Amino acid sequence: MSTRSRSGGGGGLVGAVRADVQRLHGAWMEIVFPRQRGRGHSVMGKWQPESLPQKVAYHGWSALGVVGLLLLYPLTVLGLATRYYAAKLDSTRTRLGIVGVTGIALLGWGLLTIAWGAMSYMEQVDIPLEAVLAVAAASGVATVATALAASATKVGGRGTTVVFAYPFAMTALFLPPVVAALVTPSLHPYILDPSYEFAAWALDNVLVVGGLNEFLRSNFTLEGAAYAGMWLGISFPLGWFFGIVVALANLVRPSQ
Repeated sequence: MSTRSRSGGGGGLVGAVRADVQRLHGAWMEIVFPRQRGRGHSVMGKWQPESLPQKVAYHGWSALGVVGLLLLYPLTVLGLATRYYAAKLDSTRTRLGIVGVTGIALLGWGLLTIAWGAMSYMEQVDIPLEAVLAVAAASGVATVATALAASATKVGGRGTTVVFAYPFAMTALFLPPVVAALVTPSLHPYILDPSYEFAAWALDNVLVVGGLNEFLRSNFTLEGAAYAGMWLGISFPLGWFFGIVVALANLVRPSQ
């Protein structure tokens, strides 16, 4: 029996990486040129350029793809890891259903809120009422975001999952501590102050394209609910990013 893998890239890690890169490069070439991924069932074989202009365009496009792979393959690895853990969560969602997942989130955050409320009335534990309200507000945000993420996944379709499920999952992660900090001044140095510093850094280093930073500074003030709006705005593109890298991983290594 041959020691080469089914993908033809050889065994082990090196073979797996080689097979991944070949699939990515083949997909890139097929954007412009036909029959480039060498499917074994194809009777026509891989298309090859014949004329000089075709060869120049073919090899130039190929070289550009190689450069792109230097960025794409690390994202593919990230996508594979994200897909693994997302599959675990989706398996749990499938077993429990939307109501079950939402119920667990509500139960967990609800018990935490009740526990903090009970502790606030104990003389030996000094927990202000505002902290209890903060946990309650955070629990509401987390529960709603969890329910929306589970619902988007249930609807089905890769597009729906990328556009809605991943961003709502990020929302469930980011917004609860911000909401808690908005009603708890003692949390400001740990959550809101770093958020302000992050926003200033992003305006000065990331959002400078097209004068977007000046527009944001002129029309918005980062205070109060604007912190929640900022992290909600971050959670969606970040969720889309993770959804896209998972789609890239599915292109390289389709789910079984």
